[in-house]
Amino acid sequence: MNKVLGIIAEYNPFHNGHLYHINESKKLIGADYTVAIVSGNFAQRGETSLIDKWSKSEMALANGVDLVIELPLLYSISSAENFAEGSIKILNSLKVVDSISFGSELCNVNTLNDFANVLYHEPKEFISVLNHELGKGFSYPKARENALLIYLNNIRKYANVLSSPNNILAIEYLKALKKYKSNITPISVKRHKVDYNSVEIVNGIASATAIRKIVQTGDVWSLRQAMPKSSFDIMYECLRSGKIVPSLNTFEREIVYILRKLSLEEIADLPDVSEGLENSIKNAANSCNTIDELLNILKTKRYPSTRLKRILLYALLGISKKDMLESRKIEQPYVRVLGFNEKGKELLSGISHANPRLDIITSVKKYMETSSNKTLKTMLEKDIFATDIYTLGYEYDSWSNLDYTHKLIGS
Repeated sequence: MNKVLGIIAEYNPFHNGHLYHINESKKLIGADYTVAIVSGNFAQRGETSLIDKWSKSEMALANGVDLVIELPLLYSISSAENFAEGSIKILNSLKVVDSISFGSELCNVNTLNDFANVLYHEPKEFISVLNHELGKGFSYPKARENALLIYLNNIRKYANVLSSPNNILAIEYLKALKKYKSNITPISVKRHKVDYNSVEIVNGIASATAIRKIVQTGDVWSLRQAMPKSSFDIMYECLRSGKIVPSLNTFEREIVYILRKLSLEEIADLPDVSEGLENSIKNAANSCNTIDELLNILKTKRYPSTRLKRILLYALLGISKKDMLESRKIEQPYVRVLGFNEKGKELLSGISHANPRLDIITSVKKYMETSSNKTLKTMLEKDIFATDIYTLGYEYDSWSNLDYTHKLIGS
């Protein structure tokens, strides 16, 4: 019986560490097919994708993935919880995925599950400790980390687990699997040689953070040792043709303009804005010209820079609290195909057979013309608009409507 591996990733951009993760994951389950849910042109930590979503798909397909599905924007730029839930809902809906593999520093699913069980069941004692920590002025992620460590009461076993973004996402995947009563088996591959925030290249391995930094400031040719040749060639072509968007700072003037234009009520309606933060944002926007200045003014113990950058991204892309709430209510999101190889075609056929009612989108134009699901169409419109904004960051050839005109990778 065929084994299908599921992976959730940003591939921003695809590097040797990602290749290692795919190969090790395939070995662990004996995978016959691999499907990747990949974020689009904007990323979960409030940033842009260095290269566009089709280029990322091309990289993935050249390095062991058979089918690439886009994670809708409202999930891909959301909190770790909604990012994970949206991804798991899509993998579940395919009804063919046997295992999900994620990279983590811990590489111990049982220990990660200890955290996921607490977050899923939310025992009263844990909620009480959490509220106490929030009362100290900590951000929600930090208060939750403190509360989990206090509740589990085993520093030797659990210390430093929640200090890694990859471990946190892994815990959210596990929690989502429980929430949606999934039969998908979780496996983990330990991060190889460098951690998430490392800015060094170590024996041919570099983090995506390091690669993005080198692209912005350093010797791009040095990245040939840290990326598969196919990935480097694709990225270099994007660089050569002026089609990279290095960071959210690319849009800083647009963001400041939007924040100055929005009313206090409209800023308050942005996801993650609470407790009067709209006043601070408005005041900062009225006196700043850059994102760095904005973040320096706004960043506090309760509002870390990642949360603030997501808020700036919501403003840029016109996303409201209602939009985000609706995304959470959707039980079965659409499956937007970005690319596939021959095995991916077979996998798509198997998915259609396993779940005939699933909205599989291979033509955005056709879907927008024929679908009667207003909620999903509104959600897809956010993806389309995000691409139109993203291409404004190109040096030239900033075409709009690429979601309608760009061919599927592999077709």
